[in-house]
Amino acid sequence: MSLPAKRSAAASVTPGAVIGVSLKMYLGYERTLQWCREVAEIASAHPAVRSGHLELFALPAHPVLAEAARILGPAGAGTGAQDIFWEDEGAFTGEVGGKIIAEVGGRYAEVGHAERRRIFGEDDDVIGLKTAAAYRNGLTPVLCVGEPGRGTAADAVRHCIREIDAVLNRAESLLQSGRTIVAYEPQWAIGAAEPATPSFISDVIRGLDAHLRSRPGQPDSPVIYGGSAGSGLIGQLDSAVAGLFLGRFAHNPAALRTILDETAERLGLLARTGATA
Repeated sequence: MSLPAKRSAAASVTPGAVIGVSLKMYLGYERTLQWCREVAEIASAHPAVRSGHLELFALPAHPVLAEAARILGPAGAGTGAQDIFWEDEGAFTGEVGGKIIAEVGGRYAEVGHAERRRIFGEDDDVIGLKTAAAYRNGLTPVLCVGEPGRGTAADAVRHCIREIDAVLNRAESLLQSGRTIVAYEPQWAIGAAEPATPSFISDVIRGLDAHLRSRPGQPDSPVIYGGSAGSGLIGQLDSAVAGLFLGRFAHNPAALRTILDETAERLGLLARTGATA
């Protein structure tokens, strides 16, 4: 099958799972491109990614985005930015707006990460403006939410719903412009040796998924888990958990391939596409 035909066929499929990778600021320019080439080879050969049943995206550093999109796009993987400014253009030295992100091939924009809140002082109002900028430019916001300290699942649900509503209400006039990927990342689990327990993750995401489905314009918005996520986790999670948002674990392309296989198998996508485990 020719490449354009494969891309057209995948575009008509509703993804059953979502796997995202943030490269943060760990890899240099050339190393990022090499990572993209290796991941493109994996993605183009993976039946679930190739068919569109498994949505895969990567968020490299801004200077690499255009070239990363050229490498990953034909393989069926999306790319996006780790941050976005709330205005599209103007005298904002050092910032990168959604207009440019979309122009160079980006399809996603991460907003609300705990590091942006902690290091740069971003609050719900700022994150809401950035989310609106993503919608406005046809980008899918990857909205990170998560409680700062470890508590009960019910406490986590309440905290995250407050964050989700505060951000989405700020962008309410544009909510019909596209879906949102919500990444549940408990702050106490980011960079930890172990993720939250599967039962805790499942309980929290069930609550967030139900809340999102009740909001106008958001019934098709998936909730994925991030926070020291790695191999073996996805198969232990409730079906409400649509996928994973990966960090350093996926900086090894072979480890990412394992996650893709586990995710596809867990959701029945390997059997559906005729692949073998």
